[in-house]
Amino acid sequence: MGADARSQTEDPQRHGGGGGRRLYIVGIGPGGPEHLSQRAVTVLSDVSAVAGYTTYIDLIRPLIQGKTIVATAMKKEVDRVAAALDLALSGTACAVVSSGDPGIYAMAGLALEMCRERSIAISGTDDPQAPNQIAIEVVPGIPALCSGASLLGAPLTHDFAVISLSDLLTPWETIEARLEAAAAADFVIVIYNPKSRRRADHLTRAQAIALQHRPPETPVGIVTGAMRDNQRVVLTTLGELHQAEVDMQTTVFIGNSSTFAYDGFMVTPRGYAKKYKIAE
Repeated sequence: MGADARSQTEDPQRHGGGGGRRLYIVGIGPGGPEHLSQRAVTVLSDVSAVAGYTTYIDLIRPLIQGKTIVATAMKKEVDRVAAALDLALSGTACAVVSSGDPGIYAMAGLALEMCRERSIAISGTDDPQAPNQIAIEVVPGIPALCSGASLLGAPLTHDFAVISLSDLLTPWETIEARLEAAAAADFVIVIYNPKSRRRADHLTRAQAIALQHRPPETPVGIVTGAMRDNQRVVLTTLGELHQAEVDMQTTVFIGNSSTFAYDGFMVTPRGYAKKYKIAE
């Protein structure tokens, strides 16, 4: 390892979760306790404070009774990470929770970026002589692309690209360029944040780009609220995508040139049939 290798790389689960200047960035997956990793459960049990978007806090509330809760509304990510950093610096072990995985369109990047901007040192051990130093661990969770894919069958068995249609932090021109490149390269395309009240036409525009490279009958999977009470799974086609019901809890899977639908499942073959005899 290089001289600047992180201690988490050497010992990713070095602490139980409680005590000291510690910040845990925890992925809660779809949110139900049956889909949390054991590490996430351990950390949430042991920390003294938990910060997160109100909806995500509600999903895990039975696991965090009696703890200090920092719950904020949507688009208040900076505020809750700042609060979590302050708690950790004060000696209160704190977990910032994200749905899905914390490193996929979520809080891990922001937390580490804010540490850099605020010159907060990141260490693997508590050091009472270093007041501006904390230990950080990123705890993975099941991302929406995986929970959604499992409900569709096997849409991601070959190469895929993941693109968010939210232009809140990324210019739409950049998003369009990425969509064009992914469609031209025949990636299966996974779309996050396909639609909101402010972005009513972005998915239609993405559909138009994909149709320049793929036929209208290309299979498309639409999963909303994967593994939650509002779960909805729909298999449609690229040509009909503009008619689909989607929202910010929806993940869209656009197949590649080999993707097929079979008995209600969406399948992107890896290529075994080209090399091996798989039929009797």
